Amino acid sequence: MSDKAQQLDAQKQDAAESAVQLVTSGMIVGLGTGSTANHATRAIGREIANGRLEDILGIATSHRTADLATELGIPLTTLEEHQEIDITIDGADEVDPYGNLIKGGGGALLREKIVAEATKEYVIIVDETKIVDQLAVAFRVPVEVVQFGWKTLEPFLRSLQAEPVMRHDSTGVPFQTAAGNYILDCQFEGGIDDPADMQRTLKAHTGIVETGLFVGFDPKVIVGQSLHT
Repeated sequence: MSDKAQQLDAQKQDAAESAVQLVTSGMIVGLGTGSTANHATRAIGREIANGRLEDILGIATSHRTADLATELGIPLTTLEEHQEIDITIDGADEVDPYGNLIKGGGGALLREKIVAEATKEYVIIVDETKIVDQLAVAFRVPVEVVQFGWKTLEPFLRSLQAEPVMRHDSTGVPFQTAAGNYILDCQFEGGIDDPADMQRTLKAHTGIVETGLFVGFDPKVIVGQSLHT
């Protein structure tokens, strides 16, 4: 791992540790997906093991996170059993100055957004590279679409100045979400000026299930710190 990568990982760890201090015993906790969120899940597991946290129930945003939580001894529950979540700790691919996010690099955007909407306190943990002036200038926006007729969505997305690319898994076949949908990663020329309007436009089109634009959640954003050499 390069010095820069180590520095960024240290920032992720620092942000995660800070966020977990907001968790108290008896809470229902949303567990995010991705490398940064994994730091928080591991920290919660340690706090349960050392006795600071008791009676914690986690709601995982992906099968991968559920497996990690089980390995760490974090008891899990579901939204069917608990419709309100006290706090969710998750990462983000980009954060703009207004708290709008791009998420979904790990492919769990639909579940992550459902969990976010059920959460009382939404905490986003990031390293310094995730803070941007405008969304989607550098990072593609994941758009989750149904498999049936997905190709018909490409002209619509291009009409919005987006260039969609089918996401593939490590074996080279189209990536499928937990719901069995495809993801089109969309590069928007010049970024997105109005994320809320773009979210409404995308969601109104038949065949688009969800997008990685997380708008209006007013998250508490924690940017990790690291020692600079």
